[in-house]
Amino acid sequence: MKNERTIRKFSPMQKITIAIDGYSSCGKSTLAKALAQRLNYSYVDTGAMYRAVTLYALRNGIIDDHQNLNEDKLIDSLDNIELNFIFDPHTKTSETYLNGENVDREIRTMSVSSNVSKVSAIKKVREKMITLQRQMGKKKAVVMDGRDIGTNVFPNAELKLFMTADNDVRAQRRRDELTSKGQFVTLEEVKHNLMERDHADTTRKENPLTKADDAIILDNSDLTKEEQLDFVLKLIEDTYLAPEKHKHL
Repeated sequence: MKNERTIRKFSPMQKITIAIDGYSSCGKSTLAKALAQRLNYSYVDTGAMYRAVTLYALRNGIIDDHQNLNEDKLIDSLDNIELNFIFDPHTKTSETYLNGENVDREIRTMSVSSNVSKVSAIKKVREKMITLQRQMGKKKAVVMDGRDIGTNVFPNAELKLFMTADNDVRAQRRRDELTSKGQFVTLEEVKHNLMERDHADTTRKENPLTKADDAIILDNSDLTKEEQLDFVLKLIEDTYLAPEKHKHL
């Protein structure tokens, strides 16, 4: 039966790194959070890190009202940007803090979404973020999602996923998310923003979005959140909890 689910409890003896890459609004963070909770792993939303830097730039006039970015000024300001993820026991998830302030809600606005790709394309910004990400994941037992986790941040991650979905599905999901937070935009505006971000992410010079050769493609256009979670848990179970099966990712 479609609605019947097998609830698995995992305690893998071998702690692994799970790298999740893919296009925006494909549910990377949703899956990553669910995996981290089920496996009792740490979760790092690398996209939130770049969004927080973008928010800092917007607040401090580094990105002006015409969306022009002063790259040199941002680079000079990087030492003034402190990022942390703090676990909230009520929401049971880690939230993004910028210089001690919880900005998890504000970094999801359209103004941030419209500027984050140009910020994340800056070499010095990426270098700082990647250094932080590797520090966060050096002990393994981590689920990390973003654009270049499996190709650049953790190229030796034991499990790599590359997520994608139909463009119309992605746009509707993103619009629903914004609406739920009181941000009302048209579907066409969301589609345009997604297409711009896809182009910027896949064509940027520094670590562009691309599928790692050993990543597993997960197209969740027609999958529920529960179905995609079960799919990945089954991969982990077959590979790390049932070695006699000798399956390779």
